[in-house]
Amino acid sequence: MNRRELMLLLGAAMTAARTLCAQQKAMPVIGLLNGASPGPNAPFVAAFLQGLSETGYVEGQNVAIEYRWAEGRYDLLPALAADLVRRKVDVIAAQAIPSARAAKNATSTIPIVFEVGTDPVGDGLVASLARPGGNLTGFSNLFLELYPKRLELLSELVPQAGMIALLVNPNNMDAEPLIRDVQEAARAKGVQLLILKAGTESEIDTAFATLVQLHAGALVVGADPFFFIRREQLVALASLHAVPAIYFVREFAASGGLISYGTSLTAVWRQAGIYAGRIIKGAKPSDLPVQQPTTFELVVNLKTANVLGLTIPPSILARADEVIE
Repeated sequence: MNRRELMLLLGAAMTAARTLCAQQKAMPVIGLLNGASPGPNAPFVAAFLQGLSETGYVEGQNVAIEYRWAEGRYDLLPALAADLVRRKVDVIAAQAIPSARAAKNATSTIPIVFEVGTDPVGDGLVASLARPGGNLTGFSNLFLELYPKRLELLSELVPQAGMIALLVNPNNMDAEPLIRDVQEAARAKGVQLLILKAGTESEIDTAFATLVQLHAGALVVGADPFFFIRREQLVALASLHAVPAIYFVREFAASGGLISYGTSLTAVWRQAGIYAGRIIKGAKPSDLPVQQPTTFELVVNLKTANVLGLTIPPSILARADEVIE
């Protein structure tokens, strides 16, 4: 090999190396910020990746994902969000209102796709649903708006219950608005409402002990990522104490809970993946309207009802999207 051939070979190798480096640097990065744990959320992450793939992006091939899980410790979310900002991710996908707020406080420039159960306009995340403005857009699950309906369903199931308990996480900033809304609905139904608060595993045990001691006839579990990752504990305690309970997503009923009513989280996470992909392709969050669900899932676990000695009214069974036997 002469000198000229050697120089050409070296030049080609350097060009290939620069091209590879540029490709690696150009691979977009999504930061997934979640206040819960990875295990219970695995199906939803899969749905997010599915949505992302529908826009042409596959994790590890042409997009990278940085996962940040707070494991129910909402106080860790600001630092986790700040870390994603330091890493200069291209998009932040924030699940639930504590994560969305942490992401919003951490950056005003990186696009954020949120999935929250509250009113994103009232919470100050966006200017309006149709025209979000700023760097945020996403999906509202209407969890808060559905509580009067959940209370109504529970009253149909247990009409003799004069007192119904509401379990909330005091570490969630939306606990107080939730309490006010459910109290109003309870007054309209003529039902006494017992407020129970739990932000740790042991406090959940204590809350159930209080519920039993005060003879509450049924339980409404507040929508919260911490409760979602503790759903096995909640369902087990409801069974142990023979407490009819209603939950905010179908995964509780699938785990042995009596009844659930709410949005399909799988569908919402898939849509969030689509939005993230569209933003990577160049769409601006301000041009993507905040979406709200138009259909909701009513899931009834007949096996659990039989264990509790409850007869599910035909009116509920007729409306159920899924009956677990």
